[in-house]
Amino acid sequence: MHKVNAKQLLSSDNGMNIYRGCTHGCIYCDARSKCYQMNHAFEDIEVKENAPIILEEKLKRKRKKAMIATGAMSDPYIPEEKQLLKTKTCLEVIEKYGFGLCIQTKSNLILRDLDLLKAINKKSKCVVQMTLTTADINLCRKIEPNVCTTDKRVEALKIFASNGIPTVVWLCPFLPFINDTEENIVSLMRQCVDAGVKGIICYGIGVTLREGSREHFYKQLDYKFPGLKYKYINHYGNSYELLSPNNEKLMKIIAAECENNGIMLGNDKVFEYMKTYQSNEYIQMDLFDLM
Repeated sequence: MHKVNAKQLLSSDNGMNIYRGCTHGCIYCDARSKCYQMNHAFEDIEVKENAPIILEEKLKRKRKKAMIATGAMSDPYIPEEKQLLKTKTCLEVIEKYGFGLCIQTKSNLILRDLDLLKAINKKSKCVVQMTLTTADINLCRKIEPNVCTTDKRVEALKIFASNGIPTVVWLCPFLPFINDTEENIVSLMRQCVDAGVKGIICYGIGVTLREGSREHFYKQLDYKFPGLKYKYINHYGNSYELLSPNNEKLMKIIAAECENNGIMLGNDKVFEYMKTYQSNEYIQMDLFDLM
């Protein structure tokens, strides 16, 4: 881990990465790709020491409220967050100025900040996003070794839903010949329904590999799934998108479950929902006036 003073934090569309790099150890991680030009070892977490200060300077000058997003490239709840508290401090800034939040993680450490996320959701809109890849706990420990298992993530989703915080599940990636089975999809969808998720993001049944992430993935296959690398190479070569042979059938299962249970599906639709700011303070005031 190393600390830096960042020159900027928010992107043009109000996204931010408080940390750069990750120690979750997911074998398929796209953030390892060389195209992101990370100039340090991936597990050597870069901590933006002044992130809360930069965020406050930006938010207090913004004329129009918006949704602030984090977690797209680096998980805001890496284990180091327990001591560093950079994510928590940034959330306090977001709550202070009444902005909305879209936060994405694989860690149930996010439950530490439940009261803070409720406070944000009371003023505006807070959307918690969780990634789910496999219902098999043992397989989860293989492909996502240093982060909480699926059952704990689902429990977190249930807690947020019960507290009125909308949740979105990233149902991906699905690694061909590993977790691209009907049994897995059906089980994950059942858990999404039970957890009361509002929306699902799914880019198809497959995985994407680029320079940097591909080499790491194949190295992990050699270690954890001996011989499978050669099946990948024979089947996909150096393709960017590795679509499962079961893609069409499994996507139909996801679509049917979403339709039957009122879950929002369609990446454009879900992203539009998450990017749209709303002020819940006015909604609550209107309801109070009607009483």
